Amino acid sequence: MLTANKGEWSEIYTFFKLLSEKRLYSGDANVNKIQDLFYPILKILREESKGAFEYRIEGDGIFIVGNNNVIRVPTKHFAEKANELYHEIRTNTGTFALPEIEKFMESVHCYSIKAKSTDKTDIKIIVHDLRTGTQPTLGFSIKSEVGAASTILNASKDNTNFLYRLNGITVLEANSINQIKRFTDKFNKMSEIDVNVKFDRTVSNRFRNNLIYIDGCLPKILARMLVIFYSSPTNRLTDITAQVRSENILNFDLSDNQDFYEHKVKRFLTDITLGMKPASVWRGEYEATGGYLIVKEDGDVVCYHIYDRNQFENYLFHNTKFDTPSTTGHLFGNIYQENSGFFIKLNLQLRFV
Repeated sequence: MLTANKGEWSEIYTFFKLLSEKRLYSGDANVNKIQDLFYPILKILREESKGAFEYRIEGDGIFIVGNNNVIRVPTKHFAEKANELYHEIRTNTGTFALPEIEKFMESVHCYSIKAKSTDKTDIKIIVHDLRTGTQPTLGFSIKSEVGAASTILNASKDNTNFLYRLNGITVLEANSINQIKRFTDKFNKMSEIDVNVKFDRTVSNRFRNNLIYIDGCLPKILARMLVIFYSSPTNRLTDITAQVRSENILNFDLSDNQDFYEHKVKRFLTDITLGMKPASVWRGEYEATGGYLIVKEDGDVVCYHIYDRNQFENYLFHNTKFDTPSTTGHLFGNIYQENSGFFIKLNLQLRFV
């Protein structure tokens, strides 16, 4: 029997919902559906353990092609199961089984719930692009607002740790600060005793190279953003980016009101959502070639397509926050001494608001 959490069941919900609606609607920066901006869906493709299947939309039916066989399922059946599944996702908690949904899944050759964790593409859709007249195959990552907010960048021990050198601190002071649990209190104490917190490097050379590959300024920008996050109650990406801009830590010429910091952060968000992983060499090749599909709290599914790059980047920028992962699990947060110097690691994790 299949079991999954809200986010995982939301992938199957999206599959059913899109087959029943036949359209992929774009969303604005506030996650509202744009009624007159959509892509007609021609097919949805799925790779299953029992073969590759094509779900072709024709009239009021879905033709399922695979394993040298074709079956037709009325579109309304997918609509009914999408509504039933949405209700179950809303009312269940934790990890749960849905036998009736699983029975229908098997009848339409859908045998798995979650895409491979190494792939950021959760669903592949062939659409008709009304602007270009083409029929591209697009891979989308699915995120659900029905339940806990999804992560956009997961913490990964030293793969996402930033290292800072602490000047003006003694062993006794370091030991005392390590007894403090809250990060804001730790930084308040360091500020009281006039400790200088200076970015040294990212612990992972590969992550550093990935950041530089996107933009050479990103290591320093993200390092400063992390200090602001851990030393204050502020966690929204927009607010922290604005503070870094006001400090202008890289001394950009802002006389023409160019948003250097916002632009670079948006490029970073785009790459981490569509393929970049801290522990893997990043060469700029997107896995999710379409963008993001968001399952809204009310059940609507909206699309953020990289064709509409401004809307896609604005959505990411305005709906992301910094998050604190497990300090013990990711080995950060305590001051330690090495080669007569004092250091502290801060970990980067980003989550949707």
